[in-house]
Amino acid sequence: MAGGSSGFGGSDGSDELVSGINVTPLVDVVLVLLVIFLMTAPVLYQSAIKIQLPAAKSGESADKSPLAFGLSAAGELLLNDKALAWDDLPKTLAGFGQKLTEQTATISADEKTPHGTVVKLMDLLRQAGLMRFALNVDASIARPTKK
Repeated sequence: MAGGSSGFGGSDGSDELVSGINVTPLVDVVLVLLVIFLMTAPVLYQSAIKIQLPAAKSGESADKSPLAFGLSAAGELLLNDKALAWDDLPKTLAGFGQKLTEQTATISADEKTPHGTVVKLMDLLRQAGLMRFALNVDASIARPTKK
């Protein structure tokens, strides 16, 4: 067996150094990090949309509705804390089917949202068959009225 190799760590007679690096684990780690980033980026963006509710002393806390709409001061539409394009609203509501007529929509509009934007949302909801609405207010911070 002169000059042969047993394959178990023996020497085959060449004194070459292993100079290659296996990059497969590195690529795997980078792809996992990329997937995590892509999944968390929309969540970070959605939580950046803040809604300052108007204060009301007579406000009551509303039950958690499966149809919780939000309107930012800039007119951005949210459904259950997820951004939704205005053009996609009718198609999204159609996905609820007949259950929609039995639901109550909770609308949380920023205090700087124009009244017309809230009416536009209510009109689109009524066209889809939703007839019951609740307007969300901040009852915990009642601002003093100016005299």
